[in-house]
Amino acid sequence: MLLPAVLFFAVFALFPMIIAVYYSGLSWNGIGAAKWVGTANWTQAMSDGEAWMALRLTIELMVLSWIFQTPISLLIGVFLAGKQRHRAVLGVFYFVPLLFSSVAIGVTWSYILNPNFGLVDSLLKAVGIGNGTENWLGNVHLAMLVVSMIIAWQFIPFHSLLYQSGAKQIPDSLYEAARIDGAGPWSSFIHITIPQLKYTVVTSSVLILTGSLTYFDLIYVLTNGGPGEATTVLAMDMYKQAFANQNIGLGSVLAVILAVAGIVLSILTLRFTGFHRMESQLEGM
Repeated sequence: MLLPAVLFFAVFALFPMIIAVYYSGLSWNGIGAAKWVGTANWTQAMSDGEAWMALRLTIELMVLSWIFQTPISLLIGVFLAGKQRHRAVLGVFYFVPLLFSSVAIGVTWSYILNPNFGLVDSLLKAVGIGNGTENWLGNVHLAMLVVSMIIAWQFIPFHSLLYQSGAKQIPDSLYEAARIDGAGPWSSFIHITIPQLKYTVVTSSVLILTGSLTYFDLIYVLTNGGPGEATTVLAMDMYKQAFANQNIGLGSVLAVILAVAGIVLSILTLRFTGFHRMESQLEGM
């Protein structure tokens, strides 16, 4: 029964990883003859200040993505888990970003944030904030923050679905008992909803953190890694090294680092949250 899944994983994950490890030992531009250089590319990557800057920006993006996405997704998901009819209608609008591709979202937001005719600057100027010419994606100090918020706008609906399905599985008897004891909505949310959703939080967090390692298409469309290197995360640096600079070996090193980082991050998150034990959240009731 597991054979199809194992074959799929081997063909589309394990085998490409092995190939990337092999390429990381080559000096190759992707067209001409390849030359084996051993660990030279790894040494270059470890001593390259640009690669360490890309790693720092990747960690920054991971932290910002979690901060923006988790609380909002949790609140929206729990809200939509209610039984009122209007919540289902609102859910349709909340999940609209899931319908668009990253490229479409990037192009749309680049127009919305355009300093010359963008909607954001026009609205801020209309209410007396700023001069209406703020270059949101061209400001070194704002670019990563803005990109993180756009990524959050794209993926919050997905994580809201996770929290919505998790909240719907919480027994009503827990809330009824809390109401009998005099607990209000906020107290029930803190002492019942959040503890019961702890494994959903872990699942969502793993997806956010590991997904942050591979953000490329949206950043490519919005900033192309700029201004300067302000949004050149590891995935973007990998692309530039492998294709723009035609250094397949160094690009493969960064690809292997990304894959290993994702695996280690997932294992550590599951290990230290207790999720790997998979015990029931209702145990002892």
